[in-house]
Amino acid sequence: MRRFAWAMLGLGLWGLEGGVEPAAGQDPQPTIELQHNRFNPVTTIPFKLSGQLFLKGHRPVVSLRIYNVLAQLVAIPVLRGSGKALDSLALTCPTQLGCAYSAYWDGFVANTGKPAASGVYIYQLVVDGQRVTKKILVKQPPQ
Repeated sequence: MRRFAWAMLGLGLWGLEGGVEPAAGQDPQPTIELQHNRFNPVTTIPFKLSGQLFLKGHRPVVSLRIYNVLAQLVAIPVLRGSGKALDSLALTCPTQLGCAYSAYWDGFVANTGKPAASGVYIYQLVVDGQRVTKKILVKQPPQ
């Protein structure tokens, strides 16, 4: 029931573990690797993009969003080193081998100034329309 609800909301719970297999006769899909990360109130979310995504000067458009289990948007992390929100951000890579990036979330719910409650959250990386979704745990320190 829960999987169906998420799928209807377009959150793509069927993540791309280890990439996508191309159909016969098609070029292989570029690799998007998202590392699983346990959360504490402040966190970074590392991800890698293959060099294939940057061929011929292409700049892949990347978004990263964090949702609660009710599919409500909690936050949009920023790209480490740039300070720009990962919301339809076109990335560059100086090498054909691909690049590693890191997103930063301060642990606060967007537009509220309140820290996110302990619990399960979903984060979703979208690169040129290809979605990778993972479950995470936010654990606030005891007070």
